[in-house]
Amino acid sequence: MPVLTPSGYDIAHLLDTGVLILSFAFLYQRRLFGILKIYSLQALLLAAAAAWQAYAQEAPHLYITAAIALILKAIIIPIALHRIIIHLNIQRTIETVISVGPSLMVGVALVGLSVRLVLPVTASSGALTRESLAIALSVVLLGLLIMITRRNAISQVVGFMSMENGLILAAVGVKGMPLVVELSAAFSVMVAFIIFGVFFFHIRERFDTLDVHDMEKFRGERQ
Repeated sequence: MPVLTPSGYDIAHLLDTGVLILSFAFLYQRRLFGILKIYSLQALLLAAAAAWQAYAQEAPHLYITAAIALILKAIIIPIALHRIIIHLNIQRTIETVISVGPSLMVGVALVGLSVRLVLPVTASSGALTRESLAIALSVVLLGLLIMITRRNAISQVVGFMSMENGLILAAVGVKGMPLVVELSAAFSVMVAFIIFGVFFFHIRERFDTLDVHDMEKFRGERQ
């Protein structure tokens, strides 16, 4: 592994931190199209982070991971979700379980928890690896928080895919991670996206909404 200059470490940290900051942007954004733009930008930064790690680790296979993140996650999936929203005429404003302020406070606490968990158990690893893993775990937990605090089904799917971005960020941050891990993750999210797309159409046809809260009330009426 080449010795990175201080500016090299700064670039790696900047890219990883950018992915994390955009996870917080999900918590702040309350419009579906805005969430899709944030997800596309997060995937773009993930692709750049993977490409930089490919250089830092002298691991050419990570360039494939970067290309997958760029094409599939930054371009194809956001465009497909955008078309689904328009086709199903879904309400563009997202209702939240808790307001933006408390959501951001919980997000900050989750980042602190991630740092507290990761840094002690990776003491023997390099500084770049330790910090990348801490940020990656933060992205995963924030993706889970997005799924919990958003009532719209599409925003919950975006939260799921943001969690997967965190997993890929962790995978590319560990030296020697085989290509099959990144390919498996990319294939899994593609299959999940197709399944979610089918569910969207069936749910919209059956309930005339993708708001999870409305569907829960409907279920209660049936009971």
